[in-house]
Order: sequence, then C-alpha cells, then structure tokens
Amino acid sequence: MKMSNAPTPNTQHPTTNQKINIAIDGFSACGKSSTAKEVAKVLQYIYIDTGAMYRAVTYYIIRNQINYQDIEAVKNALTQIYIEFKRENGQLNIYLNDDNVSQAIRQQEINQLVSEISTISEVRKKMVQQQQTMAAKKGVVMDGRDIASVVIPDAELKFFMTADIDIRTKRRMIELNLEDTTDNFEKTKANLQHRDLIDSTRADSPLIQVEDAIVIDTSYLDFQEQVNVIIHKAQEKIAAIN
Repeated sequence: MKMSNAPTPNTQHPTTNQKINIAIDGFSACGKSSTAKEVAKVLQYIYIDTGAMYRAVTYYIIRNQINYQDIEAVKNALTQIYIEFKRENGQLNIYLNDDNVSQAIRQQEINQLVSEISTISEVRKKMVQQQQTMAAKKGVVMDGRDIASVVIPDAELKFFMTADIDIRTKRRMIELNLEDTTDNFEKTKANLQHRDLIDSTRADSPLIQVEDAIVIDTSYLDFQEQVNVIIHKAQEKIAAIN
C-alpha cells in the first residue's frame, strides 16, 4: 500500500479512550526517527527510538573493547546494559547505565558497526524484549527495521519509509556535519548501501516491508509532510476504534 500525498491532519490531540501503537520501519536516513518523534509529540504518545537502543549497545561494546564476535562476551555485556529514555527540557534523551549518550551514539564509528552488532541474535532478543515491554500499554510510536514484522506485529498502524539513495546520502552527511565533497559523498553512500544489505539479508528479523504497511517515499516530502501523512492515518484509525 503506497502513500503518495501528504494531507494536512487535525493537529489538535484528539480526546480518546483507547490508544493505538504505530510501527515505522524503513531504510537508514529516510527520516524515520525524527518523523516518529514528532508524531509521538503531536499525539502525546511515547516515542521509542529502537535504532538508538542498538546504537547504545554498540557504543558500550566499543567503549569497553568487547570482541563482538565472542558471543559469550556479548551475552555477559548485555547483563550490564540498562537503557532508558528520558524527556528533559522538551528533548528526548537516551541513557545508558545512567549516562546520557544521545550525542555519543551518533558518531561515525557507531554508524560503521551498528548493523553488525544488530545482527547478533542475543542482542536482538534482549532489545526486542525491552521494546515489547514498552509497547504493552499501547500509545507507542516505535521506529526501526523489524518493528511491524517482529517487535509489535499487532500494531494498529504500520508504515514503511524509503527514499532515493542519493537523497539519503545527502541527509546523512548533513546529520554527521560532513563537508560536501565527492569523497565524503561516496563513502557515506557506500556505508548506507552496506547497512541496507546487512539489514535486509540478516538471518534474525531482517528489514522487510510487511504486507499491510503503508509505504511513504520521503524523497521529495519535507519533514512536515512526512509527519502529516502518519498523523492523518493515525487520527482516522483512532476515531474508528473509539
């Protein structure tokens, strides 16, 4: 199912008795996290950045010089990892063992390793367990790569975000504050393509577009248009079940 336009929704939070869960999957640098965060804010829902959770695990493994190919070492590390989200001064921050790592997990070093860490079955099982616990009470907007297929397959709304690879590359360079050079462009593009391949072909919960997902191509949508598509559909769904 493909969504090609971006209707303007009613931006007032509707008064409802029953909340829904919203799953947003898709490729890197399509705007999943920023869009999901704003959708949650408008609906007054809880936003769960699953990608940040995997980045936090990757950060912990790198910082503690753990050999991620040693499964026993990784399993032991997971027992030492506690992740939580906190809203502070209007901003959502991620904490790793009581340390705010919101900025640290966005480093290029993390980008280069996070997909490999995410393929480890023990890591995925641990994170999925935490994510499902967070979603159990409903009223959650969650983005990642296996949200609709594995984490919350019963989500009332499912979206799959995609975009042209060159546009995604430019977005990632801006995010990383990289100088706009041909060399940086090619390296960043190669990194995204590598992540796409790993995410889509891993044995444990690969990135897939589930059958009932609404596809949003963000190549030529601005940020507010992306948000409006999801808010509009969410308001329709909420009204239908209340």
